[in-house]
Amino acid sequence: MGWFTDLFSNAQSWLFDTVVQPLMFWLGMAGYLEDAYEATAWLLAGVIQVLILLAVIGPLQRWRPAEPVTDRATIRTDVLYTLIHRLGLFRLALFFTLDPWFDELFGMLRTAGYGTFHLDQLWPGVTDNAIVSLVIYLVVFDFVAYWTHRGQHHVEWWWRLHSLHHAQRQMTMWSDNRNHLLDDVVGDIIIVVVAQLIGVAPGQFVAIVAFTQLSESFQHANVRLWFGRIGERLWVSPRFHRVHHSIGIGHESLKNEQTVLGGHNFGVLLPWWDMLFGTANFQERYDPTGIRDQVEQNRDYGRGFWSQQWTGLKRLFGKA
Repeated sequence: MGWFTDLFSNAQSWLFDTVVQPLMFWLGMAGYLEDAYEATAWLLAGVIQVLILLAVIGPLQRWRPAEPVTDRATIRTDVLYTLIHRLGLFRLALFFTLDPWFDELFGMLRTAGYGTFHLDQLWPGVTDNAIVSLVIYLVVFDFVAYWTHRGQHHVEWWWRLHSLHHAQRQMTMWSDNRNHLLDDVVGDIIIVVVAQLIGVAPGQFVAIVAFTQLSESFQHANVRLWFGRIGERLWVSPRFHRVHHSIGIGHESLKNEQTVLGGHNFGVLLPWWDMLFGTANFQERYDPTGIRDQVEQNRDYGRGFWSQQWTGLKRLFGKA
């Protein structure tokens, strides 16, 4: 793993020295060079992800599609969402809005004597094993992501935002970042707070987020693929996650013979949490994706980026 880390660091330094740093000086933002160097890592990680999507997951979709492609316009909108998030534009917006508040808050806590707790140090000898440390944090973040995801499906106001993600009838590898921006803000706040509380190093945090995003893109891919009886219980597959997006299955539950918010397969990376908390569905099926009211009530969730964001806001306040 050391060779990849060295290669990434060298590429980051080159990109920063030749492009980002001169641009920062030209914009008169030399005071943000340290933050810009960290942002360069996010940009580089995003470029690598997009290249893998195009070179690896894209051909898989064409090889074994779960359904025929009939609506390329909605896929192009999903591509826009992916580029906004993976190339750091959304993170840049957070940097100038929410990050100063977080920096002040955590700075106050450290001044008050509450130092950063490093969760990985509880494992004997982990300081000498970066991979073990990374795996520990990956599992913890995935546990948090499972409960965050369940909240998005069980809390009424949160589902009104998150439903945009599930309104995609033509799910592909580009669909992971198709979210309402407010939904993303809430999710990012949770992740940042957890990262600060358990002491994840910045480099580890970038690696964990990038790896998780890439796996999620694969899970959303329009590909008829599962990992077998054992593999399905070790890692979330495209089939496992497609059930989560399926109409009437993935985000609905029965309670007292009535349909309520809920569903199955909330795991982000690991299906273990669904198995442990009784939300797993391992049926080998490839149903149409979307939301029931799109089919039964012809409900509109928006077509383009801005119409989807505006419709989501209206839906949040019960106006759509």
